[in-house]
Amino acid sequence: APCPQWPYCRKRCSYCNFNTYVVPAVDEAAVRACLVREARTLLCLGQVHSVTSVFFGGGTPSLASPGTVAAVLEAVAGAAHLPSGAEVTLEANPSSTSTLRLAGFRAAGVNRLSIGVQVRGALPTAVPAAPHGPIVTTLPLQSLDDAELRMLGREHTAAEARKAVEAARELFPGRTSIDLLFGLPGQSQDAWTQRLEAALRLCDDHISLYQLTLERGTVLAAQVQRGALPASPQDLLADMYQAARTALVGAGFRHYEVSNFARKGALSTHNLSYWRGDQYIGVGPGAHGRFVLRGEGGCSREARVQTLEPVTWMQEVQSRGHGTRSRVVLSLLEQLEELLTLGLRTDEGITQERWGHFSPHLSLQAVFGEPGEAQALQQEGWLVLDSRGLRCTWAGLAVLDSLLPDLLWQLQRV
Repeated sequence: APCPQWPYCRKRCSYCNFNTYVVPAVDEAAVRACLVREARTLLCLGQVHSVTSVFFGGGTPSLASPGTVAAVLEAVAGAAHLPSGAEVTLEANPSSTSTLRLAGFRAAGVNRLSIGVQVRGALPTAVPAAPHGPIVTTLPLQSLDDAELRMLGREHTAAEARKAVEAARELFPGRTSIDLLFGLPGQSQDAWTQRLEAALRLCDDHISLYQLTLERGTVLAAQVQRGALPASPQDLLADMYQAARTALVGAGFRHYEVSNFARKGALSTHNLSYWRGDQYIGVGPGAHGRFVLRGEGGCSREARVQTLEPVTWMQEVQSRGHGTRSRVVLSLLEQLEELLTLGLRTDEGITQERWGHFSPHLSLQAVFGEPGEAQALQQEGWLVLDSRGLRCTWAGLAVLDSLLPDLLWQLQRV
């Protein structure tokens, strides 16, 4: 699963601490050439034979031209088999996504669109934080209220966001997702309920919910810290999340991951690959990856991070084919810790088969079935361990963050 990153934005939002850059002009041809070259290099290093999905993130990748998306997808398809049904994701922004532009992305291969926030937040009690074929596109929406959008520093209005979603649904029927941000400073339960109801009237078959996290160094965090904006109480955040879960499930959505809801089978297969512990290759400034470098004779899974600053990253790609800044071989324990932390975010949890792929000699039952923390959590109704695997109950999924320390401690002991 290659994950190309477009690091540029027109404006930095008040809550954002991503690796994003606002510059007077972007040499798109140079960035495109480097994305193409790095994708080829890393796919070759990983000896990737088949790609299941491609995810264009950012930044604001919808600021890139459809030609850049097509070029990267052609590079991926040239280096590995890219099935016609593969999912490819492109994050986008309502203010940079006209109907004509969306049509251009679809012509380049887009088959799924998501209008959402580009924010990786933690839920109140949860873990913080694709070519010639299907492309998933993401458009930052985060709110359907103009005052909230202004507070977040967004360029678009609520009307423009609605228009973008409607245009996306016309072009990508059944494959349009929206993201919603809750827990904004001063946001009430009633206001959140109204936003959610408006989103349900507008949405297609996939919704992601993110609690706003106040990241150090952001404008919004500074405003809350000095008292210019009120902080949201934790119990209110928990109530907002639970109310949203209930409303969405009542509207026919499956709560398939802590932050994600889908109906009619419209799950994000790319994101599922992360949570299931599949390999993925990060391409572009600041991109992260987890894969085995079989092209170098490797047999161990590595965590790789590409150089953050775009100009430096391009220089490195031009000189040696890739801009990897750090690479660390992951121990078996580290891999199992990641699998546990990510896998329990999903309603399916960690299957016996998936655990066995990473740990063929130490079963889930051997680690979590004996007397200890996991057994206590099962007795209290937070976890289930059976022949299918290890997973959270409905109640446990909402408090996953509080369950993980005990589970990780038990894993480390064993």
